[in-house]
Amino acid sequence: MDFFEVVEKRGTYRLDFKEQQISDDDIIKIVNAGLLAPSGHNFQTTSFVIVKDKELRDKISTLMPTKATKTAPVILVALSEKKMYKVNETAHFYFDTEDYAAAVENILLAITAMGYAAVWMDGMSRMDENYKEIAKILNVPSDRTVRTIIPFGVPINEVKQNSRKPFEERVVWDRF
Repeated sequence: MDFFEVVEKRGTYRLDFKEQQISDDDIIKIVNAGLLAPSGHNFQTTSFVIVKDKELRDKISTLMPTKATKTAPVILVALSEKKMYKVNETAHFYFDTEDYAAAVENILLAITAMGYAAVWMDGMSRMDENYKEIAKILNVPSDRTVRTIIPFGVPINEVKQNSRKPFEERVVWDRF
């Protein structure tokens, strides 16, 4: 599958996964795609917890009960660190949001390219402060924040990308 085919086929998958384990080699390849994402000032603020243990996955799915969380053989948990890039006394920046988002998109594309399916569960991770409970379950260090979870596996159903607005509705040449 070439890159543009992967982009066209990547879709959110919220349904049940097959009871099929994912090899550690495939998981490592997928997570490495995330680690290779761009990072502001090369701070590399994004890290991951690979959750394969059924008991831990069940605890996460209790907090966020969906078909995907209940049946995924792997749940990736994206973490970020807050690091400040100080330009001068009045200008400083943080890149943790951009870093983690770029890493997650790379992971979603890698998952698709390898024939798996996934869902990026950012909203549910923040709802009811689930991210704090997930951090407790996984013993996440206090200098890191749980940003999202990505349950993934072999889909039972077909993955479909949602329709998109036409190019002309979202893009202009040169200026509005």
